[in-house]
Amino acid sequence: MAQRKTPRSHSRKEAKVPPVESKNGKRTEGGGDAGGGGGPKYSMFTWFVVLALLGVWSSVAVVYFDIVDYDSVIGKLKAYDTDGDGDFDVEDAKVLLGLREAEKPNVGDSPEKKTDVSQPADATSPETWTTEETRSAAVPLPPLVEEDFVPDDPRDSTHPYEDDVITIDTMGVLLEETLPEESVVTSGQYLTSSKLSQEAEKPEPESEKLKETESITEETAEKQTQDKLQEKAKKKKPKLLNKFDKTIKAEIDAAEKLRKKGKVEEALRVFEALVQQYPQSPRARYGKAQAEDDVAEKLRSNDMLQRAINSYREAAELPDVTPDLLRAALKRRAERQQFLGRMRGSLATLEKLVQIFPDDVSLKNDLGVSHLLLGDNKGAKKVYEEVLEAAPGNGFAKVHYGFILKSENKIAESIPYLKEGLESGEPGTDDGRFYFHLGDALQRVGDDSAYHWYELGHRRGHFASVWQRSLYNVNGLKAQPWWTPTETGYTDLVKTLERNWRTIRDEALAVMDQNTGLFVPEEENLREKGEWGQYTLWQQGRKDGNSCQGVQKTCSLLERYTEATGCKRGQIKFSVMQPGTHVWPHTGPTNCRLRMHLGLVIPKHGCRIRCTNQTREWEEGKVLIFDDSFEHEVWQDADSYRLIFIVDVWHPELTKYQRQTLSAI
Repeated sequence: MAQRKTPRSHSRKEAKVPPVESKNGKRTEGGGDAGGGGGPKYSMFTWFVVLALLGVWSSVAVVYFDIVDYDSVIGKLKAYDTDGDGDFDVEDAKVLLGLREAEKPNVGDSPEKKTDVSQPADATSPETWTTEETRSAAVPLPPLVEEDFVPDDPRDSTHPYEDDVITIDTMGVLLEETLPEESVVTSGQYLTSSKLSQEAEKPEPESEKLKETESITEETAEKQTQDKLQEKAKKKKPKLLNKFDKTIKAEIDAAEKLRKKGKVEEALRVFEALVQQYPQSPRARYGKAQAEDDVAEKLRSNDMLQRAINSYREAAELPDVTPDLLRAALKRRAERQQFLGRMRGSLATLEKLVQIFPDDVSLKNDLGVSHLLLGDNKGAKKVYEEVLEAAPGNGFAKVHYGFILKSENKIAESIPYLKEGLESGEPGTDDGRFYFHLGDALQRVGDDSAYHWYELGHRRGHFASVWQRSLYNVNGLKAQPWWTPTETGYTDLVKTLERNWRTIRDEALAVMDQNTGLFVPEEENLREKGEWGQYTLWQQGRKDGNSCQGVQKTCSLLERYTEATGCKRGQIKFSVMQPGTHVWPHTGPTNCRLRMHLGLVIPKHGCRIRCTNQTREWEEGKVLIFDDSFEHEVWQDADSYRLIFIVDVWHPELTKYQRQTLSAI
């Protein structure tokens, strides 16, 4: 219903018009409906006033009935001149009696006729908004309502609005909802750009306008229908109770309430009792599995977690289990199997799920990931090809399929899949690995847009910077591409390497001359061309087999430097590179190490290394130190081979505890 405008005389404060004393000495309340009396006497009064003003009963009203002071009333009723013609007539009377609405002021009306800004505007009416107010208005979020317990939905939590869609920008900041453009710009007067103003003023043929309007209306209606269907599907709760479970719903709800309140041990005891009493209840056994899962997490107990894994299977295998409970139980079982490192068991569980629910694309995507975790790229590729055949626009399948293509060195083919998958913004696609490999693929085909994706990955928190793109990092460590021995604090190690460089060189040459195949080709697909061999002594903080037997003096020199031999995220190795070799720009996997290069056999010209935007050359008997988590690139354009000794050391700012507890790479 349209809101009536308050008369100017009443816009700031609603006050009664002072009582008017009539000729017979009675006091009457004026001001129409502004007063607090109400009732029939005001209606009678109003009718008489209207008729008097129309000139029909004026003499009767004044002379015989002696009710009103005509001049006084007319003065008070000037405020009801609703049509602005300067007097109070029939049309004004209809407004006063509620038979017609007052006319709204036009855009060009004077400020006096507009709503008083001191009064709160109607938030539902765009007519009260200005352009600036619309742009700056924040969209309120629904209040958080604590809810003790909502049974039979594993996705529920104590926050019922947890599943509400909230717009997040790439930095994770809550965005204000943008109002439709037609609400913000209602006419040409709000357009500040002269170009936009001119475009707004261009007349369009009515037929084109009609077609465009109909097209927009149809598209909007279709989009709204799709959105409603998606929202409905999203809010649909899984049905976890079969017919029998509904008969014991109160008991199940009581146990589930304990679990959701964090009383997991007590909840487990109650669910165990329910399972014992009702062994054919899928919901009770599923609740037992969830409680065991919660207790395992609380106690950090792998044994308890294995119990939960077994219970999830038992719940899924019971007769009359609902499809939703079957899916939830097996999916959680697969996740917990992966957590324990039981990759093949998880794969088997997911394969069973896909057989039961062949049309569920998300389950197939999970199955593809399970293949990748086993190193079965061929199996994963087959799964994602099936997904993309059924759902060509699936972003999750695209990024993973592109990742597999790149691992097969199908660089150009991988790019559109990685790019389109990332652009989809679907859950599971915003992963640093995909930004990393898309950028790397673009660099290899000579496309400078690689740095756009690196920058985007950095802004989304995956990379420390555009240059430093390692994915296994400790926050807060000093980050710079090149280091001096003094800055590292490992000056003793550097001196030992440089003093004994000839001994180290001679042992390396002896191993090379034996031609025993100890130097293996680089296996990380980092070469554009050429030959690059490596002979590893330490890997992940441990000696690599019997490799030290051929270079015993070199190994004995390093034994006492645990910053190197104990570096679980590094290597110690010889590296030989033949002429005509080029190593693609790349980064190491972690910022937790620094890399030392000791020159052993260095041609006079043609060998160089770039780290970020600084290029340097090796010298025989000298150590170069750089952080290989920054982008670096190598050229070997000399006439003979280049031989260096690579020693990785812990980043000097890592604590002793961190060095002991960080995972190996």
